[in-house]
Amino acid sequence: MSILVVGSVAMDTIETPFGKVTNALGGSAVYSSYSASFFSTVKLVAVVGSDFPEKYKNILKERKIDLQGLQEEEGKTFHWEGFYDFDLNTAHTINTELNVFENFEPVIPDSFKNTPYVFLANIDPELQLKVLNSIKHPKLVVCDTMNFWIEKKRDALLETIKKVDIFIINEGEARELSGESNLIKAAKKIRSFGPKGLIIKKGEHGALLFSDNIFSAPAYPLESVFDPTGAGDTFAGGFIGYLAKCGDLTDASLRRAVVRGTTMASFCVENFTLDRMRMLTETEITSRCRKIKELSHFENI
Repeated sequence: MSILVVGSVAMDTIETPFGKVTNALGGSAVYSSYSASFFSTVKLVAVVGSDFPEKYKNILKERKIDLQGLQEEEGKTFHWEGFYDFDLNTAHTINTELNVFENFEPVIPDSFKNTPYVFLANIDPELQLKVLNSIKHPKLVVCDTMNFWIEKKRDALLETIKKVDIFIINEGEARELSGESNLIKAAKKIRSFGPKGLIIKKGEHGALLFSDNIFSAPAYPLESVFDPTGAGDTFAGGFIGYLAKCGDLTDASLRRAVVRGTTMASFCVENFTLDRMRMLTETEITSRCRKIKELSHFENI
């Protein structure tokens, strides 16, 4: 089944201890859409400036991502510049230029409004609410956010959370939103806000799923991590992509979807921007999923 993704498209300048890229393709909608496209068809809604290269559109079209909802405005595309030290868990922002993204108002094409699976990537929660009011009877809504919206637009974020099925957040944001230092207590508090399911991303330590039960998925141990930018969005895309493919929302399927998300994120960080993902095959995805299963398997006690 199809997935509607609404988020940001950016051109990122990123430096890590292993290299640097300038004006590379990025943004929450890009990473999540590209990841989800390995499992299902994707319809993207975002905004770019008149400076956005045609070659970047072609990269998305390679995965048959529907760009009918990609709005092009006069001006410059959203640009983020940052760097990572050897602690690749922390991004240090040098400069953020919102440009055309500052006045972004998502316009959902009529042909997108009946899309059964919806991923609200990291954008203003007020815009996320507008999107939810524009679509018709989705089967599953998954939502992401960040600390900026928790601090600046908490009320709007809480209103959005009430209306989504699964909320995705990292561990620092979970503690900030809930006011609880313990992640189990934090999860209980956040789920009381409305979402049926919650995923807390823990970076190199995997992810926790809170639904009918608690599930802990390990991260895949990597020898080479070049750039963690977009890993969380890639996780989300793999997660909802798998659910759209299998069409099943049981607890068992949610667990398998978390592993797919973890798998996709592990490929993302192996190179800058989408470079590793563009070489990825379905065989590699399946193989790594099995290896993650082996990592956490043990016989009955």
